[in-house]
Amino acid sequence: MPDHVVITGASSGIGQALAEAYLADGARVTLVARREDRLRAIAATAPDRSHVVRADLSDPAQVATWLPGAEAALGPVDVLVNNAGVQIVARTETVDWRDAEELLRVDLLSALQLTHAVLPGMLSRRSGTIVDVASVAAIAPTPSMYFYNAAKAGLAAASESLRGELRGSGVHVLTVYPGPIATDMEAAGRSAYVQSTAADWTPVGRPEVLARLIINAVATRKPRVIFPASYAISRHFPNLTRWALDTFTPKIKQNMVANRAKSSPRG
Repeated sequence: MPDHVVITGASSGIGQALAEAYLADGARVTLVARREDRLRAIAATAPDRSHVVRADLSDPAQVATWLPGAEAALGPVDVLVNNAGVQIVARTETVDWRDAEELLRVDLLSALQLTHAVLPGMLSRRSGTIVDVASVAAIAPTPSMYFYNAAKAGLAAASESLRGELRGSGVHVLTVYPGPIATDMEAAGRSAYVQSTAADWTPVGRPEVLARLIINAVATRKPRVIFPASYAISRHFPNLTRWALDTFTPKIKQNMVANRAKSSPRG
């Protein structure tokens, strides 16, 4: 079990499930998000092994400045989980550019910046794991999620390439490809689309199950996790999956054109 795990977007969804699971296993955990009250409620289960950081990862000045304090509190970072994310579901031309830029900063740039910050220490110790929570959308982009698709594809590509770069260094990279997971963000995104039979049959995973898969993958140094497992087909047959998404993804609701569906589990 790693000593110090840092989790961004830890106040809800996948990040919360991971924080709770790691704390239950005895790890030391730094929880990062905007909603400090939610972080403290999670940390209360193991206050002696928790460090709470309130940070807005859309602000480059806040992305990594808290790392020295976290390491002073709980020791060097053994596992960095780049999980924080924002999702926008809307017609691309209706999205306010400021919202699009915020998404790209949170979903992609903050992860790259944090990895860049912790990597020298991991390399010097010849140990550590970077966990990048991308999305199946990185492999098979979903219509009406233009900016989210771009950010997650960028993160996945960076993550996969870094694993090869660090081979033999002692530092491991795990790339996670969640499909729909039962979170507030997934519910908000799904509500933006017109209801359809295809959408009703879409497999949806539980965040606590994914959390356990990630923890096990970190321990066994697996290269990637795709969950629910049925979405593994998207990696092996991306063209088929893209055809299916292009063909069967329902249209977004008319009232979502001007009022986009946006959710922000980063806190």
